[in-house]
Amino acid sequence: MGTAVVLVVLTGIVVWVIKSMIRDKKNGKSLQCGGDCRSCGGHCGNEKI
Repeated sequence: MGTAVVLVVLTGIVVWVIKSMIRDKKNGKSLQCGGDCRSCGGHCGNEKI
């Protein structure tokens, strides 16, 4: 029974992380620099200065 509970909790966390990543990607954020090109040198192509 404990294994099933842990599996459900971990599955929920993974789903939450994936949804968060998709939402960030739709909002123009990148996993590499977070969409703030001033802090990463502007090599992400979204030069927002």
